[in-house]
Amino acid sequence: MKQIKSACICQTLHFMLKEDAPKDYAIQQVKNDVEHYKNQLERNHTKYRITEETTLEDGSVLIKIIKQYNQSPVGSYLD
Repeated sequence: MKQIKSACICQTLHFMLKEDAPKDYAIQQVKNDVEHYKNQLERNHTKYRITEETTLEDGSVLIKIIKQYNQSPVGSYLD
């Protein structure tokens, strides 16, 4: 028998600009998408740690995150 003692997932997320939208609007949408993503993590009570958040030259945002996998305990991954 096995039991998961701790589990996390490491992701790199790229919030990209919509190509068919005006640049200023697209940049604002990306910022809104990033905030919505973070709020969703909080609302779902997902444990996470953003290790890097970078705004690229084109206005898109790159986030490196370690987050709880499903509802598994996170152990020392987020310390």
